[in-house]
Amino acid sequence: MTENDPELRETRADERLDLTRLEPYLRSHLPDAVGGISVLQFGGGHANLTYMITIGAREWVLRRPPLGPVAPGAHDMKREHRVLSRLHEAFPLAPRSFLLCQDPEILGAEFQIMERRRGIAIREKMPPQYDDLPDLRQRIGDMLTAKLVEFHRVDPAAVGLDSLGKPEGFLQRQLDGWAKRWQAAKDRDLATVDRLVARLQADLPASQAASLVHNDYKLDNMLLDPDDPAVPTALLDWDMCTRGDPLSDLGLLLNYWAEPGDDPACHSVSAMPTWTGGFPSREDAVERYAQLSGLDLSGWRWYHAFGIFKMVVVIQQIYIRYLRGQTADPRFTGFGDKVAAMAEHGLAVAQR
Repeated sequence: MTENDPELRETRADERLDLTRLEPYLRSHLPDAVGGISVLQFGGGHANLTYMITIGAREWVLRRPPLGPVAPGAHDMKREHRVLSRLHEAFPLAPRSFLLCQDPEILGAEFQIMERRRGIAIREKMPPQYDDLPDLRQRIGDMLTAKLVEFHRVDPAAVGLDSLGKPEGFLQRQLDGWAKRWQAAKDRDLATVDRLVARLQADLPASQAASLVHNDYKLDNMLLDPDDPAVPTALLDWDMCTRGDPLSDLGLLLNYWAEPGDDPACHSVSAMPTWTGGFPSREDAVERYAQLSGLDLSGWRWYHAFGIFKMVVVIQQIYIRYLRGQTADPRFTGFGDKVAAMAEHGLAVAQR
């Protein structure tokens, strides 16, 4: 029953959906949309807003961008719909998207309607009910790597996504773009970040392969079977999906893959509980990815350092909003120190 789903909650007051135009639109565009309508909100995530729409006996998921101004190209519902309307044919963890609405008169922003997948999410901590399963953490870590390789093996042409993105020059464009984001968001000069960017530029690798790239692959973007959380039921958040270097996905995953001996600042920004022990190490994950993919991972530390740099920029973007008074959330008070600590970590990785 939906009321027992730990991911669902009553809609936040400032994020309620106006059903005046939405309800008739859904009833006219969705099959079997007959009966009373109800709306609940998925509480996870920090950007796009996600809701469960129930009409009679049918359930759908509605995804829309966050409230307020949205940067060009960000929170791209059109891109996500394009990917998810086809990718499920070759990659079963991708939920199917049924409908894209680009008429701002309906909801005030574009949105898409997707299939409902069920499962639990594991974020910063392991749920205590799984403490008596000693091999679970190892199996979750192994699953993360294996499913990433499985995704990277999808032939984009087979699902009509061979024109998505531009793999040529992908890493250089990515690095240039994130460096510009840093310059736009920084509140002070930070020599460590400048040195990290310079090192990444100097050591920019040549891509070995081109594949679909998720661009935010991590544990808390997965839904998992509650009876066995090493079995995923869905991979979510596809609005940044493109084609490019598959190792960029691995590098970002390694950034989230904090270890027990890491600086506590790394633990505090990790989206995965890998630092609590029992999980494979980052090097274990790299070795497993290499074995399964057949790619040369001798240069994996560049991708890891780049993943850390992207996290540095994201934290700084949040921090500058706090300094400018655009948010008063007290959690962001110490984000300046986290930026500095993460930059030191990234530089240390890049120099190994």
